[in-house]
Amino acid sequence: MSKILVIPAIDLKGGRCVRLRQGKADEVTTYSDDPVYMAKRWADEGAKYLHVVDLDGAFQGAPVHQKVIARMVGAVKIPVEVGGGLRTDQDIETILDCGVARAIVGTRAWAEPDQLKGLVDRFGHKLAVGIDARGGRVQIKGWTETTEEDAVSLAKRADAMGVGTIIYTDTARDGMLEGVNAKAMDAICAAVSCSVIASGGVSSATDMKLLKNLKRPNLVGAIVGKALYEGRVKLKDLEA
Repeated sequence: MSKILVIPAIDLKGGRCVRLRQGKADEVTTYSDDPVYMAKRWADEGAKYLHVVDLDGAFQGAPVHQKVIARMVGAVKIPVEVGGGLRTDQDIETILDCGVARAIVGTRAWAEPDQLKGLVDRFGHKLAVGIDARGGRVQIKGWTETTEEDAVSLAKRADAMGVGTIIYTDTARDGMLEGVNAKAMDAICAAVSCSVIASGGVSSATDMKLLKNLKRPNLVGAIVGKALYEGRVKLKDLEA
């Protein structure tokens, strides 16, 4: 079975590390007041990559946490990818200038598909597309709006435009500890040739096994959040 990188998630809201239930802003649990400490903790526990989301940025439509993200990046020696509110070229540039390895665009990839090729040409492997979906339909603006577009069609379009990495989140599973949607993940991986990272519901070694058993060589990572923060599973157990 192919190796899948386990990527801890750090979601930022009001300067704190939080988790939302299905992305709902009013269903928030705070796990730490110190995002820099949390970044170092996961790195110390063996994480090879970190996934950071500026939740305030996603809801407001512009990045909010650049300064703390820069401190987080400076505190660890592993790559960090960041999404949330990156709606302009300048937003992407600014977050990459913080030392971020990969900037994630979501809403913009759906709203301005004609500009996606230009973004790929400009930022190359430092640009990823985040596809958030509920019931297979793309969600945007911090998951507050559900579109009519099928997630697979958006994934195909991003792949055709040269996007190197797609991060696919099943938002109905996110923060629910109910397991991964392996069927949806398989469909995304089958539809594209680029790398895919799974997100939403990954909360146990069983979930990781389900993903590995898909035997999709382009499924390269799995983002894990609530299960780690609540101590239901340890990073090393997921990597086994």
